[in-house]
Amino acid sequence: MIGVERIEVGRLQSNTYLVYDTSSGKGVLIDAGDEAWKILEAIQKHGVRVEEIYVTHCHFDHVLAIRDLKEEYGCRFYIHRDDLMLLESAAEQAEKFLGARYPEPPKPDGFVEEGDVVGTGAIRLRVMHTPGHSPGSVCYVMDRAVFTGDTLFAGSIGRTDLPGGDLKKLLNSIYRKIFSLPDEYAVYPGHGPSSTIGAEKRYNLYVGEHGVLRREWGGGP
Repeated sequence: MIGVERIEVGRLQSNTYLVYDTSSGKGVLIDAGDEAWKILEAIQKHGVRVEEIYVTHCHFDHVLAIRDLKEEYGCRFYIHRDDLMLLESAAEQAEKFLGARYPEPPKPDGFVEEGDVVGTGAIRLRVMHTPGHSPGSVCYVMDRAVFTGDTLFAGSIGRTDLPGGDLKKLLNSIYRKIFSLPDEYAVYPGHGPSSTIGAEKRYNLYVGEHGVLRREWGGGP
């Protein structure tokens, strides 16, 4: 059985997800934004051995706890190569936005690409490259669920006004990739509550059936 726990961290209330295999006790983290102590508490509560960290994108509010977690568990962490420059500037951006100094995140142990299948134990996550919020944004798809980072939220979408953002690419990622998943799949976003693919197709303010940005997407109906 695969368990999922959402941990809300940091001043920007980012979601870190602990995904764990109850049979083997092995687990992974998806994003690790801040407040490593909160993430550690969740890991210890479930008795999980975290082996890998996967990052949906490298804005600072999704990567600031990685150094502490790597030191604690010796786990490896992975990003999409197109977000490497964002990772390298994450501490600088955090100081600019939050007014506090943070250590630089460590270098990634490797890179994920479209179509890769990653995970540990019985956990299998398929990588879906979904640029738009950032060049290297990815989603991680597992059985009946998708971790969407800041590409798609419950009722909303990710911003595209930051360096590397692109609205057309974001909409293409949502309509052609994320919305190709079955309606019953859970949506676990980078901020806020969970949803489902079906609910977002119908009711999302921006990309749903009556969404205000449907016409912005060149391939849309």
